[in-house]
Amino acid sequence: MPVRMRTALVPFATLPLAACAGRQSALDPQGLQSNHILQTLFIFLIVAAVVWTAVVVVLCVGLLRRKRSADQPLALHQGFERTSGHVVFGLGLATLIIVLGLSIVSYAGQRTVFAKDEHALTLKIIGHQWWWEVRYEDDSPHQSFVTANEIRIPTGQPVKVELESADVIHSFWVPSLTGKMDLITGQKNELQFTAKNAGVYRGQCAEFCGLQHAHMAFAVFALSPDEYGRWRDHENQSATSPTDPLGKQGEQLFRARGCALCHTIRGTLAGGQLGPDLTHIGSRTTVAAGTLPMSSATLGAWIADPQHIKPGNNMPRMPLQSGELIALIHYLEQLK
Repeated sequence: MPVRMRTALVPFATLPLAACAGRQSALDPQGLQSNHILQTLFIFLIVAAVVWTAVVVVLCVGLLRRKRSADQPLALHQGFERTSGHVVFGLGLATLIIVLGLSIVSYAGQRTVFAKDEHALTLKIIGHQWWWEVRYEDDSPHQSFVTANEIRIPTGQPVKVELESADVIHSFWVPSLTGKMDLITGQKNELQFTAKNAGVYRGQCAEFCGLQHAHMAFAVFALSPDEYGRWRDHENQSATSPTDPLGKQGEQLFRARGCALCHTIRGTLAGGQLGPDLTHIGSRTTVAAGTLPMSSATLGAWIADPQHIKPGNNMPRMPLQSGELIALIHYLEQLK
């Protein structure tokens, strides 16, 4: 094959590997649980590949082998029958051993994946159509707070996630960190994982939950313990009141136009419980549960016409003048 042709084929040959890494890939484990899941997968794949190869080889030998026609086709050959019986018994025994072995491997992997640590950081995550409510709970109520669509955790520390649903069945899945777990109305499920390395890992609802199921994503930020501590101390603080005229106008519009009926901003009169907590929305990286990157333009587009961006969601269109929209965006961006 000419050198130029080989060079041209290299990108196409490596294209399937593009899905094997990244911030949302089960083949790029960054957590203790996801690593055990991947190891179990590889064991199953290797055993299945060996069995499949052996079956195909035997089938090919049987198809290609020439068999001489017997003088007496109905005659029994005791030696052949005895050998066939031994082969069938051996293959049956091998099948039993393989099934039992894979069952043991699966059981051992599940014990590791679903192991619980009493000293784990506890989060409560509630699935909504179509966003994620994240509650950081503490024994002291004043140390507890609520955020949305972004989860920050310390590396090297077990994290226990208590999962609930506010409406339909959802499914919590961060492929790089752990497996899937459903959120079921009226039932509490638990999932525990530990991030080994710092980074940003994308999560997704893995259970069809309605029109905007595909736009129900979230991000997990694994931080060093010191950085996580500083973030938690800052996140636990109430929102600061704006001091500039445009920010004050935006705060007034937030209350006057009904935003406070659905959203909470701690430290203000806004105490709505229907929508995401916006106390520190200015520090988030996305808008509308991972649908758009956070910026002045995307935030303004979401406020002005959320049904165009995410049809079917519960946020109504806001009838705002351009100056009012600018003031409201300015106010929300200051909430960091």
